[in-house]
Amino acid sequence: MSNLIRKIMVYIDGTEHSVTAAQYAICLASSTGAELVALYVINTKAVEDLLKARIFLQDEQVEYEHDMEADARRYLNYVNELALKKGVSVIKKSSKGSVNREIVNAVKEDEIDLLVIGELSRIRSRRDEFYDETERAMRTVPCSVLIVKDEEKVWDIYESLV
Repeated sequence: MSNLIRKIMVYIDGTEHSVTAAQYAICLASSTGAELVALYVINTKAVEDLLKARIFLQDEQVEYEHDMEADARRYLNYVNELALKKGVSVIKKSSKGSVNREIVNAVKEDEIDLLVIGELSRIRSRRDEFYDETERAMRTVPCSVLIVKDEEKVWDIYESLV
């Protein structure tokens, strides 16, 4: 099994679902001996769209991007703490841009074998489905994708990991 999965990437976006995905990815990395990469994408494309729509002013854009960078550091450090508790090391990466594009680029660049993501949000309309960046990435990455569900079960598995 360890030959099949050498590198795992977990996408972190600050949601509970992504933290659950990180816990599961930690368990997978521990059991397979795979290298674990945690990626947080600072969605500057969405902020640029808000600026174009005149929802944000230029000064607000800069301040909001700084806040998002701080969020990225905080969540990546939290995932790192979760991994260290279970004896797993994590390569922390953050990038800026379109979520879909940045995930696909990181998967290719790091030669990832398995992308782990949290449960996708419920799609309310075809428009939402078209604009869900994580779902678009899931469909376009050149590796297998694991969608993690059942938060309680994952927590139990994570907690039982020695």
